[in-house]
Amino acid sequence: MFAAVFRHLVEFRGAQQLQNLHPLVVHYPIAFLTTSVPIYFLAWIIHSESLELIGLWLLGLGALAAAAAVTTGLLCNEGVMVAPSVRENILVYHEWSMLAVLALSIVLAGWALLARPMPRKGRAYFMIGLVLMITVLAKGADYGGWMVFGYNAGGSLPQPIEFSR
Repeated sequence: MFAAVFRHLVEFRGAQQLQNLHPLVVHYPIAFLTTSVPIYFLAWIIHSESLELIGLWLLGLGALAAAAAVTTGLLCNEGVMVAPSVRENILVYHEWSMLAVLALSIVLAGWALLARPMPRKGRAYFMIGLVLMITVLAKGADYGGWMVFGYNAGGSLPQPIEFSR
């Protein structure tokens, strides 16, 4: 009985169907980076250094997770089974969006780390950068979701499914 329960807990049947690790890591930068923004805004409004530190940790972890997501995405790029039209019309924009998010997250995390835990000078620009980062993140994630759910990217349906507007 115990062996059966243990086997059930450690057997990841859904993950066995994955073509690559990208789908397992993409949710972490979305969660960390998105959560860092309202935390930093709240810290700014109520002048809380402890919230600033939480924002810094979330932003730093988000930048690291974004690096992992971008790396796994680029490594699996050629192996993603999508039609060339989907690659041209969606995947390319997804890649560029997420590369921009990675760059923004690194710059903002570096800035916050140097002016620990949150920049005092240029704080408004820092906050605008955070909002820009999560806006680009949302658009890039939308492209990724569109590929997965609209065109079965990484799925097991017969390919190619051609792009349609």
